[in-house]
Amino acid sequence: MKKTILVTGASSGIGKAIAIYFVEKGWNVAATMRNPQVEKDLQPGESLKLYALDVTNEASISEALKQALQDFGSIDVLVNNAGYGAVGIFEKSTQEEIQKQFDVNVFGVMQMTRAILPYMRERKSGTIINITSVGGRLTFPIYSVYHATKWAVEGFAESLQYELKPFNIRVKNVEPGAIKTDFYTRSQNLFVNKNITAYDAYEEVVFKNTQQVGKDAPGPEIVAKTVYKAAIDTSFSIRYFTGTAQAGMLLKMRKLLPLTAFMNMVSSVVEKGFKR
Repeated sequence: MKKTILVTGASSGIGKAIAIYFVEKGWNVAATMRNPQVEKDLQPGESLKLYALDVTNEASISEALKQALQDFGSIDVLVNNAGYGAVGIFEKSTQEEIQKQFDVNVFGVMQMTRAILPYMRERKSGTIINITSVGGRLTFPIYSVYHATKWAVEGFAESLQYELKPFNIRVKNVEPGAIKTDFYTRSQNLFVNKNITAYDAYEEVVFKNTQQVGKDAPGPEIVAKTVYKAAIDTSFSIRYFTGTAQAGMLLKMRKLLPLTAFMNMVSSVVEKGFKR
């Protein structure tokens, strides 16, 4: 029997790559997005169906899950992928921007997970995969709010695994490094406050350096392959890194180095060109 995966945020980037890859691997795919009526790349068929879903709206979540279960008969894997990056100098942020970042990146993950758990618990089987980030285990300047959400999901998943293991439900975090998607363009929200200028020189340098990382990064297909690896892994491993060797090395150095030394190393890269 074909397995079914439900993916949030499948309209672009990593989510779309996951949907395409799993169809190629012979799975049923429930690809969800806020506006499926404007989707052009993903063509609905026997193995791929599109559903309207907003992870910040519980009614929307419930209806999408109901429709997907009716169409496919089961959901074996949930991929919590929907998210975006709110970046910039923290002092320039507004409460509304911070709330929206947490609503999508954290509370959206929690709502999707809570909604599907009764079904998975009843059948004593299922896998929940969160697309977190290397940024859920280490940090860079001007990403403080985004990092806060990804660190939150990392802790949420690790704790949740204790509760769900007795029901044979696996929780897994796929942690991409920099990936070339619209995360660095269309899906990015930059904090703006023209009344605060003290950080301008610093922000300009750091933003330029971090954007360059995105331009040189691999495409989202590499994440889709790692999600597939996590989906078919019957172990209870929680973390699956994916990305460049440099990003992997950063994770290793974060474990090995004293925090001050590690932060100095990061500063030498992302603050390169800034004169204090």
